[in-house]
Amino acid sequence: MELEKLLEKLSNAHGISGYENNIKDIMEEEIKPYVDEARTDKMGNLITTKKGEGPAIMLAAHMDEIGLMVQYIDDNGFLRFVKIGGWFDQTLHSQRVVVHGSNGPITGVIGSKPPHVMKEEDRKRPVKAEDMFIDIGAKDKEDAINMGVDVGTAISLDRDYAPLANGLVTCKAFDNRAGVAMLIDAMKQLSENHVKATVHAVGTVQEEVGLKGARTSAFGLNPDVAIAVDVTFPGDHPGIDKKDSALEMGKGAVITVVDASGRGLIADRNVVKWLKETAEENDIPYQLNVGGGGTTDATAIHLTREGIPSSTISVPTRYIHSPVEVLSLEDLQACADLIAKAVLNIDKYF
Repeated sequence: MELEKLLEKLSNAHGISGYENNIKDIMEEEIKPYVDEARTDKMGNLITTKKGEGPAIMLAAHMDEIGLMVQYIDDNGFLRFVKIGGWFDQTLHSQRVVVHGSNGPITGVIGSKPPHVMKEEDRKRPVKAEDMFIDIGAKDKEDAINMGVDVGTAISLDRDYAPLANGLVTCKAFDNRAGVAMLIDAMKQLSENHVKATVHAVGTVQEEVGLKGARTSAFGLNPDVAIAVDVTFPGDHPGIDKKDSALEMGKGAVITVVDASGRGLIADRNVVKWLKETAEENDIPYQLNVGGGGTTDATAIHLTREGIPSSTISVPTRYIHSPVEVLSLEDLQACADLIAKAVLNIDKYF
């Protein structure tokens, strides 16, 4: 229940790429009791450390969610925007949003030309994000500016956490507030044990726009080994074949062997062995993933300096990069448990 409450708190909060401070504040408050020190680096990454003898491990969970940003305000007060991160345009249409103005949050809705006035050929084509706009109820451009909106104002989706049946839950931004929640839970478990390693638990920034925070924080920490903590898509619902993803919700934590067909991460074989054997020894359900698309902070980390042995532990999550992502709380706990147990026996492998 504590892990679920943490997931809800993090997922309901807002923090698009480059604007992660809300999430950083929550993460720092929640994780501080379990670490020896916490600091924010120049990039904005939250770097916390639990000191110990033995190898240094970096656990990285990105704090940012995909979102939007005001590009300009037209004379009638409607906001045009650009996408920050990888949106599928059709998931944006007719959504409610939060515009994070300088005077406080403003509710808005994403609109477009109504189908009643579209030409027949236009109705057959999906509406592109560039043809959408945000209506905040402003009378004109000056009114919008007086509300606290300007070019560069961040925008996030307005969706709240909700339970589904059979231990499933839904919200925006499980990618990657789920990872942040798992990381905090794992550090809580570790605080109750003697750890033969120095653990750097890092909340990274700007993952969704180029794995940026992972690259800079890994360079500064130069750990002996690293695990990225994230989400990944399963192949257990209509519209996707098992050949594209053999992963399933309810089958436990996902250990990455390869992602993006090797263009992203080819995980260190000893890291994969360590995570597999740890899961088996502790009866933690797990799945192995060889993916053709998508990657994580581990890609940037493992290419840092002379190379850092890395892999990823992920929770299977449906409808990633949408306002209605879905995951299993049992899988979430399995991931947190695997992270903690792996750190506890790291000295056997590194």
